[in-house]
Amino acid sequence: MIIREVTEAEKNAYNKLVSHVIQSWEWGEFRKSAGLDLVRIGHYSGNRLVKAYQLTFHDVPIFKKKIGYLPKGPMPDRDMVRALADLGKRKNATYIKIEPLQQASGQAHEKLLKLGLVESKKSLFTKYNFVIDLSRTKETLMASFSQKTRYNIGVAQKKGVEVYESTKDADFEIYLKLYFDTTQRQKYFGHTPEYHKKVWETLKPAGMARVLIAKYQGEPLVAWMLFSFGDTLYYPYGGSSAEHREVMASNLVCFEAIALGKKMGLLNFDMWGALGPDAKSSDPWFGFHRFKAGYGPTLVEYVGTYDLVIKNVLYKTLNVADKLRWIFLRTMKR
Repeated sequence: MIIREVTEAEKNAYNKLVSHVIQSWEWGEFRKSAGLDLVRIGHYSGNRLVKAYQLTFHDVPIFKKKIGYLPKGPMPDRDMVRALADLGKRKNATYIKIEPLQQASGQAHEKLLKLGLVESKKSLFTKYNFVIDLSRTKETLMASFSQKTRYNIGVAQKKGVEVYESTKDADFEIYLKLYFDTTQRQKYFGHTPEYHKKVWETLKPAGMARVLIAKYQGEPLVAWMLFSFGDTLYYPYGGSSAEHREVMASNLVCFEAIALGKKMGLLNFDMWGALGPDAKSSDPWFGFHRFKAGYGPTLVEYVGTYDLVIKNVLYKTLNVADKLRWIFLRTMKR
């Protein structure tokens, strides 16, 4: 087994092996354009690429160290852990956070622990997700929606809400405004405008990014940015207006996103995250979780977040520092 960095000439082979949009070559280019240190690793049997993944390294200026992050990659094995540990040492990393695209099981958990990884004290991606099977007929999909969701879709249609797909920069600006209106109104942390613009500028030319916008009486009420990669349509980001909530524009946007995925011949609609099976109504994300659940998705549980620790003492210090930092940021947001 040969393990080395993947070259640009191997882009197509790389994309055929990875299974999530944020492991795609194009997403890596976006992360590089944002100034991050990105590394693509390939495992080769002879000259044939058989496993591929990419990760980023992030500076921790106070400690003059780095932290690695590998989301939605393959399930680690011994060769992969060894390669990551060697890379982490070369990059002066304290640890590498790993979130495999692997459904949860006791066997998977035990395997990761035996490889020397530790359960992380902090996840970046959610452990749970909602995924809709787009291979079903439109009638079967509609039947899987909750009664309230079907009713709300009907309300939006009767009220004359219009939804359209676009790759125009002017419509992206509409999305951007609604997204940040929402983060300010609901007081949660979103990515910066520069982040969204770089995503758009990198993925749109590759045919991987588009927006869906709902208008009512000519006024934009809801906008979602959607990604496509492999056989999956992804709903990572969205925003809405506080006006005309009674016309249920968000419900129609989600319905049209599902229809778009089927039209594109895709097999899955990935809703980017969910609460767990015992979601509490007191959770600040419960309303969003309930909205998604109305479309009859499958609740998927992933194996979770693990850390490959390279410098143990400093690892503990960084975890404490990060916890204090987030307490401070949440206090300032109130």
